[in-house]
Amino acid sequence: MNDSTRPIALMPDRVMLDDDYATSAWARHFNVSESRVKEAVSAVGDRAERVREHLSRASDRPSA
Repeated sequence: MNDSTRPIALMPDRVMLDDDYATSAWARHFNVSESRVKEAVSAVGDRAERVREHLSRASDRPSA
């Protein structure tokens, strides 16, 4: 089975935003809004570790 056909549960290292449930689950996992998860995936790709790092850096920035 290749990456494109593996079920999402078997790909915990990928942030898949294929449906509302998956997007919501990743938002809960990272404790951020769904829009922040989507922005992070758009910025750094779907690797969970990169998304986590991006969200961490974004939360470290001072608020304007």
